[in-house]
Amino acid sequence: MDVVLLTGVSGFIAKHIALKLLNAGYTVRGTLRRLDRAAEIHAALQPYLTETAGQLGLVQADLESDTGWSQAMGGVTALVHTASPFPIAQPKDPATVIRPAVEGTERVLKAAAAAGVSRVVLTSSSVAVLNEHKPDTLQDEADWCDIHLPGTTPYAKSKTLAERAAWEIAKARGLRLTTINPGLVLGPPLDEHYGSSLGLVERFMKGGVPMLPPMGLPIVDVRDVAEMHLRALQRPETEGRRYIAAAGSMAFVDMGRTLKAAYPGRRIPTREAPKALVRFLAVFDPSIKSILPKLGHLERVSNARAVSEMGMEFIAPKAALLASADWLVKHGKVWT
Repeated sequence: MDVVLLTGVSGFIAKHIALKLLNAGYTVRGTLRRLDRAAEIHAALQPYLTETAGQLGLVQADLESDTGWSQAMGGVTALVHTASPFPIAQPKDPATVIRPAVEGTERVLKAAAAAGVSRVVLTSSSVAVLNEHKPDTLQDEADWCDIHLPGTTPYAKSKTLAERAAWEIAKARGLRLTTINPGLVLGPPLDEHYGSSLGLVERFMKGGVPMLPPMGLPIVDVRDVAEMHLRALQRPETEGRRYIAAAGSMAFVDMGRTLKAAYPGRRIPTREAPKALVRFLAVFDPSIKSILPKLGHLERVSNARAVSEMGMEFIAPKAALLASADWLVKHGKVWT
């Protein structure tokens, strides 16, 4: 059976990808920066594996070091590269996010090419698609983030530059590359180590903000993101193409109201803050400053290519949101 090298296997998305691949019969070799997390990975996946699941192996490799990558590629038939920094708040020094994302992608893809591993699926992001010159328009895989706009966040720059680097390396080294570009990834984690992806829902559920900014984002369930990585590997016709992973978009105020309807006893914000107030607060809170260019806009991306070429039937945004909230409540991650 094919052996897939999955980078950053401890990530929220990556664990779901590992599960999909294993249950499809693939042998998965996952990379970790530290092997002391190996037991965590096995424990997260074990309850969901089928009797015919493939074998999981774990190896140590770090995006910021050449050590271990050539050995990790030995006997591998495909690479799924998911590892990338995801900051909760935008850093003061953008290079702390951009450099490891771009250099890490270059390092891993060049190691794959050197080892003769030509099939690659890369986890990018919808932030690498969304062009702030075109607010409130339905954008698709032909669009790219303009990294030169003053409001572009370090995270958006990191994902855009990393994906562009991947396409350049693929062209130069003959790699058969597919990228998956998810929106805001929600849904149930496989364990309690899920990083910052569900931080937004946690803040909503904890009543951490009195009002919500007037903006909205594309949303996708993590289970659909994982399924798209599997289908990309299984379908040669996806090679050389980008695929947006999004079920639709939701305004923050609609997210708050959806959660409040499901959990009426909680102090969940349901009112939208005036733009002027958000701009005023941004003077004192740098984390708010990064969303100012998005105020008043509902970011929208098309999933038509994923539907028509991959046969995807996406979990609805509200269902993904509520699945996140239900998991957080069930596992005591938000106050009861």
